[in-house]
Amino acid sequence: MAKFTRLQVYQTMINTGIIPVFYHADTEVAKQVVKACYEGGIRAFEFTNRGDFAHEVFAGLIKWADKECPEMILGAGSIVDAPTAALYIQSGANFVVGPLLNPEIFKVCNRRQIACSPGCATVSEIGLAQELGAEIVKIFPGGNVGGPSFVKNIKGPMPWSKIMVTGGVEPTEENLSAWFKAGVACVGMGSNLLPKEVIKNGDWEKITRLCKQSLSIVIKYSKIINMEDHE
Repeated sequence: MAKFTRLQVYQTMINTGIIPVFYHADTEVAKQVVKACYEGGIRAFEFTNRGDFAHEVFAGLIKWADKECPEMILGAGSIVDAPTAALYIQSGANFVVGPLLNPEIFKVCNRRQIACSPGCATVSEIGLAQELGAEIVKIFPGGNVGGPSFVKNIKGPMPWSKIMVTGGVEPTEENLSAWFKAGVACVGMGSNLLPKEVIKNGDWEKITRLCKQSLSIVIKYSKIINMEDHE
């Protein structure tokens, strides 16, 4: 059963602003990455279902994180069907994210009160996801779908939309400021935040630094946007 409620998950995603997206077949490596992100201020982490026995790695990871990183909200990513969603939920997943929109996944998640953020690439898909109960809708792949201008144009006629963007997000001020100025609620970052070479070398402190630097940028522009909204 999920440790965190749906509302806690959504609020943490919005408050933190950045969700690392990661997969590794070695549970010990995954633990080090989660710990490095946790020490960098991250509080929501997406472990992707991208390899054989990935759910077993996740099960070990979430049990470990409950003790070592108690405030970290772990969810499952790259989920494309309801049976896989159920498997991860039974393993303790606090949220489910996918690259596509599959209504069957919502039936499983809603029944268990689990946050679900499907991947959408059109206005119609975003609208359907919201109808099905998605509080935060994932735009994927963000960079290819249309970048920050796509998000900005969605927020015009649908200002209630809370959007998470994955794909095309980089841990730089130029990139992150563009996304948050466009109106995203949060972003997902994979290899740009967690470079393969850094993980291969076990340079966990570098990941922690990248997380801290990225979060500071998000905080900076979130404050600027809030000030502009109140003017």
